Order: sequence, then structure tokens, then C-alpha cells
Amino acid sequence: MPLCIANAAGFLGDQLDAPRRLVEAAKVDYLTLEYLAELTLSILARLREKDPQAGYAGDFLDVLESLTPALASQSQLRVVTNAGGMNPEACARRAAAILRQAGLGETPIGVVTGDDLLGRLTELQAAGCHFAHFDTGQPFAELGAEAVSVNAYLGAAPIVEALAQGARIVITGRVADASLTVGPAMHAFGWSWSDWDRLAGATVAGHLIECGAQVTGGYSVAWENLELANVGYPIAELEESGECVIAKPAGSGGVVNRRTVVEQLVYEIGDPRRYLTPDGTADFTAVEVEDLGRDRVAVRGAQGQPPPDTYKVSLAYRAGYTAGGQLLVYGADCRKKAAACADVIFQRLANAGFHYGEKHVEFLGAGESAGTSINPTAASSQREVVLRISVRDASREAVERFTKEIAPLATSGPAGLAGYAAARTPVRPVFAYWPATIPKSAVTPHVQTRAADEWL
Repeated sequence: MPLCIANAAGFLGDQLDAPRRLVEAAKVDYLTLEYLAELTLSILARLREKDPQAGYAGDFLDVLESLTPALASQSQLRVVTNAGGMNPEACARRAAAILRQAGLGETPIGVVTGDDLLGRLTELQAAGCHFAHFDTGQPFAELGAEAVSVNAYLGAAPIVEALAQGARIVITGRVADASLTVGPAMHAFGWSWSDWDRLAGATVAGHLIECGAQVTGGYSVAWENLELANVGYPIAELEESGECVIAKPAGSGGVVNRRTVVEQLVYEIGDPRRYLTPDGTADFTAVEVEDLGRDRVAVRGAQGQPPPDTYKVSLAYRAGYTAGGQLLVYGADCRKKAAACADVIFQRLANAGFHYGEKHVEFLGAGESAGTSINPTAASSQREVVLRISVRDASREAVERFTKEIAPLATSGPAGLAGYAAARTPVRPVFAYWPATIPKSAVTPHVQTRAADEWL
């Protein structure tokens, strides 16, 4: 029998009902929930900054509550998720309370930590870890900026350890996306950590399902004939050999075919011959994809090599403040009028002594967001456009003043504006992204597993 690993969350904000619908419609051994991206880590870092008990994917708690009937009735079902974000232990405590309330207080919860390096940043830099930027090679210290989050992308090993300790729910911080699938596969099949081809097969399976409905018809150019309101989320039926079949629950919407699988296979992979993960290096060019029909696609032939001796690091640092706003501009001269509105805003700000490190003006509906412009004939019939304008600067005062210059256009700008009645847009801190690596020897994952009742 294959090992059935499903994924029903591709990012923080994905469909809340998808996990419950999936486990109600199909019997799976593992349900993975992938919530983290570089942007998400910055969002969670901001939440933790406001509240030390926050910083995890709150959506997971709603999802877990909806899954409690399935957890009570399906003894084989386990959940592996990176919902812990910046605060896995706090997430575990909240999850434990939900399980206890559902009469599942004996459920073992495994928590993986060790990816959060913020508190060790100075120590690590002094020891020779320079956190050099991927593209420029510049050491982070030379930037002179304040880091707000530093997270290593751990691999599958601590997930395997948690499962070996009996965890039924595994909550991690930052791990590589595909590792959420590799971990259960390693635990179930008992592969060697040097069985590179099988590890590559599990990595490919994890990569294919990690973005949820993207492999089942979502985010596809061939969307018109698909029923996406009830789109099914993916299941990887993984064999001990490392080969897999990608499927979805019977009767669900969307589609699984060669096209949807190949579209996801080449999504965000960099060098297809060297897809780097903490668990191994996969050669995607060796992968064979065969459409079996009936929403089933076979994936085989993955080849692997040893992983790099470093972990990828997602580092975020303070980079000033930002705010944005928008107005609906209508009338036969809407495009010209919108440009004039933007000019007026910045002229008034300059008159008040405010200038900005960065500013961005867009005319949504005029074709510019797609890198094109509407031709003159079409432009003559255009009757509305959305002006979207934003700034970024080191000065919070300057950005705050910007937010106060949009609404005045209602009575002191051109006629034909709408959308100014909303509240002023908030000023937000900017957390900029700094990709780097760190030697694996400098990072120690930690695993603790105990019953939900014992987390409280």
C-alpha cells in the first residue's frame, strides 16, 4: 500500500475548509499544512514583536478545530505543519487547548524548534557566520541594519524524530517546504539518509503538493473549464521506491493532469538539475511524468545527490516605513487626471518639506500593471482607472504626512474622484528580505513531544 500524504494549505491565508473537506473525502495517512513564505515570516515577526505569545499561523487553530472529528474517527491520520512560524511552542499550547476541548487531550504533539537564530545573531557573526547575501555576497553586518527575524530552513530529520517519539501532530517553525513530506516518508519507509534517489523522489512529491491547489488546477492558465469553487487539494501516493502518483479526492473540483503537474514541477525551482534542500539535491530533469487519467498522474525517475552543508536562512531587517492609498478616477480623461492627482500629491508634500526615498505610482486598468499600455483608440473609450500610490522612507513622520494628502483631493483636486471616504491608510514598518546561508554545524534542531494535556 502506498503512503498517502496530502497537503491542504499552500500559504497563510489559504482556504480554511480545504483540510476538513480533504480528510472527509479521502483517507490519508498524513495531512501537511504549509503556511510559511519569506513574506509570511516577516508578518509573523511583526506579530511576535507586538505580543511575545504570538507569531504563529493563527489560521491553523481554526483548521485544527475543524479537524478534530476526523482525528477522533481516523486513527491513522497525522498532521505535520510549519504553522509554528516564529513561535512553535505558543502554537502548540493553543493547539493543545483545542484538542483537550474536543476530548483529545492524550494526543501527542511534537514541536520542532532551533530554526530561530535571532537571539544568536551576534554570537554567530562573532564565530564567523557572515550571513552573506545570496546575490551580492555582502555580509549582513556591513548593512548596519537591525535584524527582526533570522530563520534557518531546517530539514526533515527533526520531523522524523518527532514522529518516532509518537507525535500525531507535528508543529515546526521554518523547515523547507518539501521536508514536510520527506519527514513522514522517511519515518514510514525507514530509508537511509544517503538513499539519495528515494529522498529525491519524496522531495519531488513534496514540491508538487506544497502549494496546495496549484497542482490540481489552481493558478493555471487553463482555468476556464475547471470547477474551482470546490477545487480538490492534492494527495501524493508515495511508494517505498520513491515514485508517486499525484491525485485529488474523488468528486472534487479542479483537475490533475500532466499539464498541472508539470506547471507545479517547474515552479520556483532555480536550477532544475540542482534543486537544493536540507535533505538532498534533486535533479528535476530526470523526472518522468505520465498522465494515468481520472485525475491521476504518475511521477517517477527522480535522481538525487547529497545536500549542501549549509542551511538557507531567511533574514528580515528594518528598512523604514511605508504607506499607500488609492482613488477611483473616472471620466473621459481619467488616465491624464490620475497622473495629475499623483503630481499634485507629491508637489504639496514637497512644498511642506517632505521628500521620499522611494515612491511608486500605478494606474490600474490602464494596462501598466501588465507591462503594456492601452492603445490610443482603446484609451479614448476608457472611463475609469484606479490610481494607486505608495511611498517608503526612513522617516515615519514623512510617511505619516503622505497619508494625509490623499483625501484632500476630494475638494481641492480635479472633479471625478471617488474612494476618498475610507480611513487614512496606516503607516507600517518595512521588513526587508536578506537571503543567506549558515553552516549546518552551527544550528541544532530541538524536538519535544508530549500529550496535549501536558502542553497546558
